[in-house]
Amino acid sequence: MGTQGTKPGYAQRPDSRVSPLPVESALVRLAADVRRVGWPLWSEPAARTRREVAELCRLQTARGLTVLSWLSRSGVSPQDDDLGWLLATNRLAGVRRDRMYAAAGELPQPVRDVVVANWTWALASPHGGQATASFLAAGAYPDDGYSAAHATVALLRLWERRPEYRSALAAAWAATRTPADWCKAAELHASYGAAVPIFSYPRLPVPPRTTVRPWIERLLGVRSDHRG
Repeated sequence: MGTQGTKPGYAQRPDSRVSPLPVESALVRLAADVRRVGWPLWSEPAARTRREVAELCRLQTARGLTVLSWLSRSGVSPQDDDLGWLLATNRLAGVRRDRMYAAAGELPQPVRDVVVANWTWALASPHGGQATASFLAAGAYPDDGYSAAHATVALLRLWERRPEYRSALAAAWAATRTPADWCKAAELHASYGAAVPIFSYPRLPVPPRTTVRPWIERLLGVRSDHRG
């Protein structure tokens, strides 16, 4: 889906906050659909499962940023018969990877700044683990409270016991949370006729010794000085 020549799907306020314009229903559904993925349901993940979680984090970060890149451009509407490459949940590789990485690279800087701010908050806040785990699990299993509860516990324990996975989980959260918040702000704009800024957590310093994987640096566009 090309986005060149399209107009911004948002207005930037004098305080640099981003106010989304109304969004087509197809993109609202897509922002929810890309949150569906098979996070583990058990609380003691083995090494293989931890690797799978890391791959799911990369997939979710790329999928979320792809949708966000479309949301950020007015008039961009996906075709239902052209989304298999985005909605598939198998390992991200090849043409699919290149396509999503390219979309992430097209994010306007003000929009990217919102994602990065959310990412840093999750890493630096004492509430980051709970916020990340519950959001990822709820979106993955929206119609199954039992699975969502178990996935929340599994992801939270991984966050608490394996700090090296926090930046990946936070990236997946920020990349899928931002489109969800974008759609909420756009809905309020459409309902009340006034611009509503997208919610954003404060940008915080990344804790020292945080493990930032190369794919996170590439997709989020963060520099080495975000490592803390």
